[in-house]
Amino acid sequence: MKSFEDFLEKHPNVKYNNESSNNNAIKTKQNNIKEYKNIEEFDKAKTKVLKYVLYKKRTEQEIRKKFCQEVDENLLEDIIQNFKENGYINDSSYIQRAVNEFMAIKTLSIKEMYLKLYEKGISINIIEEYFDANKDILEQYEISCAKKIIIKKSTQMEKEEIENFLYKKGYKSENVKLAFEEIEN
Repeated sequence: MKSFEDFLEKHPNVKYNNESSNNNAIKTKQNNIKEYKNIEEFDKAKTKVLKYVLYKKRTEQEIRKKFCQEVDENLLEDIIQNFKENGYINDSSYIQRAVNEFMAIKTLSIKEMYLKLYEKGISINIIEEYFDANKDILEQYEISCAKKIIIKKSTQMEKEEIENFLYKKGYKSENVKLAFEEIEN
């Protein structure tokens, strides 16, 4: 069993007792090593979390929140670490996929995207790093979204009302002004 071998490699102080009546019993010699009732518990929990992650890409925080009541904290920590090592959980790639999805489907300001990612439990540092690296693309996207909203709302609202609407949604004032200029020209 691959996951069993990986587990034993990761925890060298864990002894596998193959001769006892309970063939899957795992015991530790040190108190700081986590005790699991058996390897089946680890595999069962890992499979459950993996199904959750494979259904839709998730952040580390989403996984913790979902399984904090169902899975032992130490066991969940090991599963999350294992998934990080194997690339199933990667908050940086999650940001990239989420931003691409936002840009394809919605008209959001940069601030709204930032807040949606933060709500998913992604570290502010990782979010800021991504946004800094992709600043030009995100600025162009925000201007494009502002133009779409301006065109859509121009039949119902005055220019000043549209500006206030965009500011409330988190659009930057310079991007709103650029959007209005591009539409007027």
